[in-house]
Amino acid sequence: MDRSFYVSWDEMHRDTRALSWRLLDMHNELAFSGIIAVTRGGMVPAAIIARELEIRVVDTISVASYDEQAQGQLQILKSTLDVGDGDGWLIVDDLVDTGKTARAIRDMMPAAHFATVYAKPEGRPLVDTFVTEVSQDTWIYFPWDLAPHANQPLIKSR
Repeated sequence: MDRSFYVSWDEMHRDTRALSWRLLDMHNELAFSGIIAVTRGGMVPAAIIARELEIRVVDTISVASYDEQAQGQLQILKSTLDVGDGDGWLIVDDLVDTGKTARAIRDMMPAAHFATVYAKPEGRPLVDTFVTEVSQDTWIYFPWDLAPHANQPLIKSR
């Protein structure tokens, strides 16, 4: 059976606001210096969190490892950040899957706080905060990858 998890824009916004709530107390105690969004998936959640926590400094780290449905070779496309070991910074991504991307970023910024909206079991130990866990064999379809279409009942997809 194809395990698919479709996330609408409304759900992404709601889940990212829930992540913001989890980060709020940390930010109030010792304000994050800024956000580092993992492109491309982390850009939408990073924008929402930046608004919710009133963080004005947002930068990106560009990592490529996926195409439409497969994970390939990890490539760091942009990593020129002036954040040292990441202390005081918040890294934001949409998902931690196998943890390959998270591991590469953790190696560069081990002291940063890493937050994702969704987490799969293999990558979950690499992030500090997340909202929703999904099974490792589930493919998440994010709203920026989707167009409205008709669906067959699940029983017909067997």
